[in-house]
Amino acid sequence: MIDLKTVISTLSSDEQQKFILFLEKKNKRKDAKNIQLFKLISKGESSTEVICNALYKSQKKDAYYTLKQRLLDSLIDFIANNKLQGENSTDIQIVKYILAARDFLINKNYKTAYKILDKAEGIAKEYQLYTILNEIYHTKIQYAYTLPNANIDAIVHDFKENQKKYLLEEELNIVYAKIRQTLKTINYEGGSSLDFQEITNTIFKEHNISIDNAMSFKSLYQLITIVSISAFMNKDFITVESFLLSTYKNLKKENDKQLYYHIRILYLISNILFRNKNFAKSMHYLDLMHECMLQNKKKYYNHFKYNHQLLVALNKNYTNKQQEGIAILESLVNIKNIDPKTMLDIRLSLIMFYFQNNQLKKAQQLFSKFYHSDQWYIEKNGMEWTIKKNLIEILLHLELSNIDLFESRFLSFKRKYYDYLKSINQLRVINYLSLVESIYKNPTTAISSEFFDKVESSFDFIGAKHEDIFVMSFYAWLKSKMYEKPIFDITLELINKVQNK
Repeated sequence: MIDLKTVISTLSSDEQQKFILFLEKKNKRKDAKNIQLFKLISKGESSTEVICNALYKSQKKDAYYTLKQRLLDSLIDFIANNKLQGENSTDIQIVKYILAARDFLINKNYKTAYKILDKAEGIAKEYQLYTILNEIYHTKIQYAYTLPNANIDAIVHDFKENQKKYLLEEELNIVYAKIRQTLKTINYEGGSSLDFQEITNTIFKEHNISIDNAMSFKSLYQLITIVSISAFMNKDFITVESFLLSTYKNLKKENDKQLYYHIRILYLISNILFRNKNFAKSMHYLDLMHECMLQNKKKYYNHFKYNHQLLVALNKNYTNKQQEGIAILESLVNIKNIDPKTMLDIRLSLIMFYFQNNQLKKAQQLFSKFYHSDQWYIEKNGMEWTIKKNLIEILLHLELSNIDLFESRFLSFKRKYYDYLKSINQLRVINYLSLVESIYKNPTTAISSEFFDKVESSFDFIGAKHEDIFVMSFYAWLKSKMYEKPIFDITLELINKVQNK
């Protein structure tokens, strides 16, 4: 059965108020209990016994289950109506034109029908709605015989060109799905290492897709997503940066009628630029993203605002405006309606900021909110995020001298993840923890020449410019022990080396 609580949680506070008004208009009886049930569930109540007592003063479970189903049906109607009036309004309007045109064709009012179809075609082309264009051309071809001046060859040509674009979009959608599914082996199930570039190239060949083909805004977004995933998997953000920026320039030449995908593309570009330590450019694209979020009466603003603010905070942190970054995330960290993945990123980022700022007690307090199992976090946010969370926790307990907890987490990490890290050839994480263990056993060893040599031989760094910013952040902790300097000062020094090159 569909979880009613989950459906209700997708509604904003404004939408919840609108839904109550929707129910009030729909209710024919004054004693209807659907609004009362909705309010109980939206406040977090889930106990059948408690709800039955509140509604009926007794355990009328059959009546409750019937009411619950009716409330769910009303919710689905409300959400569907909202969507029809909102983001799909263009699609619905064109469908109405097609239906009206077909009615005119049946009634032999051919000229009027074709004028309506021409209007529908113009709008569908503008919004790159290839599926709907297929219907328009199909109808035009079917009734072309009714108009002596109709150029059937031209209509057939437009139909075939549209089919190519439609099939390309569908093929790319299949590729996108296959690649995301394949990544679950690495990111969720913790499987063996795979050559992502080889996977991508193989699937592209299977589907005869070339990035030189003309694509819709949605398809180009999916292509950019695939490239971005490749960058994150291979930790090679530099090589994809120019591709993303040049692709975006091509996108801007198109009619920007797919705002949702435009915003997502800007976010992906901003994220890649941040990972490349190109903070000024990242902030520039975040500003562009914010401008788009304000368009169409802020239609997508709430959908993207928390991810946008998180990335702004990360940029602030690494440009020596850490207090601004902390203030942004502290304003978000207790908001209830943020999706779980984004909230996990916000909390872990704020813990990292606190840790870098030596606010260790605050970091520990926030860490207490991570009370689920590692498997739960892998399912929600992936293997890499979960490993990062564990590494920060290990360092935090060491800094706080929580010796028992440090030893427990350290041994647990070795047991759970060493085989996996070896299988994906991430030996430097293992080497890193070996050095952490050395500092734990003898803190003074960090300033010895032997330790310096060991650090140099333990890591295969790819250069400050190419190195991932989060890898550099962990490395900064190590160097802070070696040079006996604050971790954030070392972090900024490492980043400044990149900025000055």
